[in-house]
Amino acid sequence: MGKNLTRREEDYSKWYNELVVKSDLAENSGVRGCMVIKPYGYAIWEKMQGQLDKMFKETGHENAYFPLFIPKSYLSKEASHVEGFAKECAVVTHYRLKNAEDGSGIVVDEDAKLEEELIVRPTSETIIWDTYRRWIQSYRDLPLKVNQWANVVRWEMRTRLFLRTAEFLWQEGHTAHATREEAMEEAELMMDVYAEFAEKYMGVPVIKGTKTESERFAGAEETFCIEALMQDGKALQAGTSHFLGQNFAKAFDVKFANKEGKQEYVWATSWGVSTRLMGALVMTHSDDNGLVLPPKLAPIQVVIVPIYKGLDQLDAISEKVEPLVKELRDRGITVKYDTRDTHKPGFKFNEYELKGVPVRLAVGQRDLANGTFEVARRDTLTKEIVKAEEVVDKVVSLMGDIQENIFKKALDYRKEHITQVDSYDEFKKIIEEKGGFVSAHWDGTTETEDKIKEETKATIRCIPLNAEKEEGSCMVTGKPSVRRVLFAKAY
Repeated sequence: MGKNLTRREEDYSKWYNELVVKSDLAENSGVRGCMVIKPYGYAIWEKMQGQLDKMFKETGHENAYFPLFIPKSYLSKEASHVEGFAKECAVVTHYRLKNAEDGSGIVVDEDAKLEEELIVRPTSETIIWDTYRRWIQSYRDLPLKVNQWANVVRWEMRTRLFLRTAEFLWQEGHTAHATREEAMEEAELMMDVYAEFAEKYMGVPVIKGTKTESERFAGAEETFCIEALMQDGKALQAGTSHFLGQNFAKAFDVKFANKEGKQEYVWATSWGVSTRLMGALVMTHSDDNGLVLPPKLAPIQVVIVPIYKGLDQLDAISEKVEPLVKELRDRGITVKYDTRDTHKPGFKFNEYELKGVPVRLAVGQRDLANGTFEVARRDTLTKEIVKAEEVVDKVVSLMGDIQENIFKKALDYRKEHITQVDSYDEFKKIIEEKGGFVSAHWDGTTETEDKIKEETKATIRCIPLNAEKEEGSCMVTGKPSVRRVLFAKAY
C-alpha cells in the first residue's frame, strides 16, 4: 500500500492529520467536531486505560460512575468553576421530539421543556461533590478516593483528531481528605503516576511542574502538570492534577466530624488524562513512514509475514510459524500471523510499517531451508537474519530495546530544544525560529504573562518542580525574579 504521507518538514499539521486517518486510529464523524475512534486506535487506548487503571488501583483508588447530565444550578455553586467552563458547555433544554404538523420531519416538542436545563458533562466536580455530601459524615469515611472512566463534552469549534474534539474520552479522579497536607500529597502523587506512565509506557519524557494562576484549572488552588514536547517544537499538556482546597466542599456543604467531634470541611483533589495522550504518542515518536509505537502500548507487538507461492509453501511455512506464535504468546508477546492471500507481502510490509508494529518477521522458502527469519524493527527501519532457535529471545530482547530507544530519542530531542534566554528579543527569536521550551525569568504577574502570550503566542507551560532558585530579572519588565519558568507554543 502506498503511504503518500506529507513529510513532517513540509507541513507537520497535515502530516499528523493524514497519519491518524491512514493508520486507522480515528476519523472525523458525521457529528461536527466529534471523532470515531477506530478499532486499532481504540486498542491502543485500551492498553493505556488498562495500565493506568492498574496504577490507580495500586495507589488505593476505586472506580465508580456518575451521571452524564449535570443540573445547571450545580455549576453555579462554584463561581470560578462555572466561569472556566461556561463557554464550552452543551445544554439540554427539552426532553421530547415530535413529527412536524406539516410533515417536514422531526421537531422539538415545545411543550417538553425541562424545568431546569441540564449541562452535558464538561467535567464532574459538581455532580460528584453533591454526591459526596451524602457519602461523607465522619473522619472514618476519609480519605475517599474515586476514579471515573467516562466521556466529556466541551464545545470546541476548531478541532483536531485526539488533540481537541467536542467529545473525548478520559478518566477523572476525585478525592476527599481530612487535611490539607493529605490532599496536597494526593495531588502530587497523581502527577507522579502520570509522569511514570508517560515515560515508562508511552516512552514520552515529561517535565513536572505547577501552572501559573491564570493557567490553573477553574476552581483549583494549585494545578500540577506534566508537559511534553512534540517533534515540531510545540508543547503538549499531557496530564494535570489539581489541589482544590475546600472550595467544592464549601460550595456543596461537604463536612465531616473529626476525631474530636468537630465539624470541618473536607479537602479535595481532582486529576485526569484523556485521549489527548493518543495525539502525544503519535507526535512524539512517529516518522514520515508512519506510526512508531512503544512495544508496551502496541496492539500488535510482532507481525509475521509469510512469503510463498501456492498453498503447499504456505502450509510448510505455517508448520514452522505456528509453534513460534505459541511460544511468543507464552512469553507475553502479542503476535499476528498474517496469512491473507488478498495482499502481497510488500503491501503487508508497508501496512504494518504505517501502523507502527514494533517488530516484523518475514519467512520464505529460503528461510525455511536455512532455518532463519528476517527480523525488522520499526523504530530504526533496520533488518537482520536470525536463526530460528534464537528468534524468540531476540524478539523479547527487542521489546525492551525499542522501548528504551524511542524514549531516548525523544529525550535527546527535548534536551536539544530547551533554550535558556535572558532577553525578550532573544526569547522572541528562539520561539519563532527554533521552538521548543524556553527557560526565562518572569516577574510573576499576569499582566506580563498576557503580554508575552499576545505578542508571541507562547505561554508559560509550567514552573518546573525541580527548578532551582535563581535570582534574576524578568526578561520583559526587568523586575526581580526568583526562578526561571518554561515557555513554549502549545497544542
